[in-house]
Amino acid sequence: MAATTTPIDMRGPSRLAAGTYVYDGPDLTTGWHHHDLHQLEYALTGVAEVETEHGRHVLPAAQAVWIPAGLPHNTTLNRVRSVAVFFDPHAIAGYDDRARVLVASPLLREMLAYATRWPIGRTDDDACARDFFTALGHVVVEQLDREFPLALPTADDPIVEAAMTQTRERPELDVDAVCATIGTSPRTLNRRFRRATGVTWQQYRLHARLLRAMVLLGRPETTVARAACDVGFESVSSFTRAFAGHVGETPSAYRRRVTR
Repeated sequence: MAATTTPIDMRGPSRLAAGTYVYDGPDLTTGWHHHDLHQLEYALTGVAEVETEHGRHVLPAAQAVWIPAGLPHNTTLNRVRSVAVFFDPHAIAGYDDRARVLVASPLLREMLAYATRWPIGRTDDDACARDFFTALGHVVVEQLDREFPLALPTADDPIVEAAMTQTRERPELDVDAVCATIGTSPRTLNRRFRRATGVTWQQYRLHARLLRAMVLLGRPETTVARAACDVGFESVSSFTRAFAGHVGETPSAYRRRVTR
């Protein structure tokens, strides 16, 4: 993470308690910054990534990320149309200062899309907007207690970071192939990986594969078998066991839910 981060005032002079910001433009990496508001980031289309000091959060279909007020973060949007909902900290209180990935229920997704009618930079407020964002806040709080378990750690070690990049981009590669690409040995990588992250490269790879599979399954043209193959599983059955064990539902159930 950068030593300093840029504060960004989303509200302007109106100082509204809640509102949205929609991004629908070229690929973007924001750089490290923070807000004085809570933020819920959701990709309406495409896949967003949000990095904090403690991990990298990938947001495929039906996932949203909660970024508490003041938390430094760096957001990457590639082929993404996203909506960020901002709340005054007084509106949603009682949660710690870490990011959380949430499963965006159909209700939450519909409310996020509808909320775009009220930008955070608007110059006036009305009772309808206030009531809507109060209701949306209640739905968000309910989801905050059901956070999604998968996130990818980050590291300052350049060898480990290079291995992470290769693994995220090519999750089907085994450790020998990754090490050949970055110029190290499996033994060295495993030692440095655990020291830098507290997890093994194999654990990191599994989570990267599952997150990539979730991205693929969010595309209507991708079958479960195709996703399993593309992320390097030898069989659909082994993929299904791993996916269900970590995500809490089978790949088929997930695919039906996020593509309907």
